[in-house]
Amino acid sequence: MSLEQTLNDTLTRAIREKDQRAADIVRMIKSKIGERRTAKGFAGQVDDTLIVDVIGTYRKSLQKALPDYEKAGERGQAQVAQLRFEIEYLERWLPKGLDEAAVRALVRERMTALGVTDAKQIGRLVGDVLKTHKGQVEAGDVKRIAEELLAR
Repeated sequence: MSLEQTLNDTLTRAIREKDQRAADIVRMIKSKIGERRTAKGFAGQVDDTLIVDVIGTYRKSLQKALPDYEKAGERGQAQVAQLRFEIEYLERWLPKGLDEAAVRALVRERMTALGVTDAKQIGRLVGDVLKTHKGQVEAGDVKRIAEELLAR
């Protein structure tokens, strides 16, 4: 079953069960997919890869907003709870990220394969790793680990 069909089924189930929070999250995802589908210059197909990208982008925007609400203290607690719920809810459709040791091993292996020996080549390394492991690793983590390995 495609991810889009899974989202539709999840929305239907949430509405039937009167789970307003889940229904709102799925509606937002479907809205973001619609925006991507109708974006100027988009001629591709809406497939699972695109949907995972949309969900990942949305989750990242929620994660960026979280510290602002946490700084608000007592006034922001309801929003913090809602954002954490949404971030956790979105995890079910995203690929599981690699742990620190796996990312470190991956970066070391790709550095050797690409022949990266200088900090000026880290950008190429980050691009290579993200191309094959998009959604599983963060660019900042790859860069940080590569810099650590080069500093030795």
